Amino acid sequence: MAQAVYAHNLPIFLSSLEAGSKLVTLLRLRCITIGNFDGVHVGHQALLSRARILAGSGGQVVAVTFDPHPVALLKPLALPPAVQTLQERRECLLKCGADQVHVINTTKELLAMSPEQFIAWLRAEIAFECIVEGPDFHFGKDRAGDINTLRAIGLKNNFQVDQVEPVEVALGDASRAVASSSLLRWLLQNGRVHDVATVMGRAYQLTGVVEKGDQRGRTLGWPTANIATGARLLPSDGIYAGLATLPSGARKRAAISIGTKPTFGANARTVEAFLLDHKAPLDDYGWTLTLEFTRWLRGQTRFDGVDALLEQMARDTQRTRQEIAEEVVLT
Repeated sequence: MAQAVYAHNLPIFLSSLEAGSKLVTLLRLRCITIGNFDGVHVGHQALLSRARILAGSGGQVVAVTFDPHPVALLKPLALPPAVQTLQERRECLLKCGADQVHVINTTKELLAMSPEQFIAWLRAEIAFECIVEGPDFHFGKDRAGDINTLRAIGLKNNFQVDQVEPVEVALGDASRAVASSSLLRWLLQNGRVHDVATVMGRAYQLTGVVEKGDQRGRTLGWPTANIATGARLLPSDGIYAGLATLPSGARKRAAISIGTKPTFGANARTVEAFLLDHKAPLDDYGWTLTLEFTRWLRGQTRFDGVDALLEQMARDTQRTRQEIAEEVVLT
């Protein structure tokens, strides 16, 4: 029968010994962290980093997330807008240290489980030996379980619970704040993409399929790529300096516009990018473009005529060149 061995207070289960030999094979230790992980910000990354330390180089880190967001079932009107799609969350979690992303299909039956029932159900889904969470972690029906509840359950069921403190970040206005998805949303809604990069640990990116727009930019000599963004939170209306990554991997500086094009009357809110130094036509559609937001340049403005708009667009382009060095584009 396998014998339990403890190293650094973590249970490691030994397989049976091979006949006639002293070789022991250790099963990989699995450490999980549970959350919605919208934005996969530096606080989330701290959980993954701690889980990696506890699991060890030979262990496995599993990020457990939900789809849809539990609030979508409990209080639909209070559902926060998503910063990322599920696929983007998955990709970021894997890049930031998870070996696997386990997506729970959120149901009313699942949300009705007590904290003890939820953990028992989860361990039947994923065999794990440790959980890493922050101090504000809540789970189970009515969010009744907290980090102390989790520790008590862990003691009874032979798994470790490790707590990671919140990560504080310094923002551009000289204030400090705890990294969170709600902070990330607020910064995006106020166009503070440089601070968003601080909270996320990387520049904010928006990936979408290039679709047909009103083609006005082409007739004005400023062809733009219009991006389909889906149902997700966007930065506030305005003009941004950024980078565009083409399907080939080539990167171009980009002046990015989010808004309703007020100079031309009432229009739907769109995201479009003018790619600097890009010679190929932008009037073919269906390809994927990734926009990386670096700096907020100005708000949306209604200009008194096309000439005034074109003069401002030239200034926006020049500022984009100044904000983003050529060597950044070439890396």
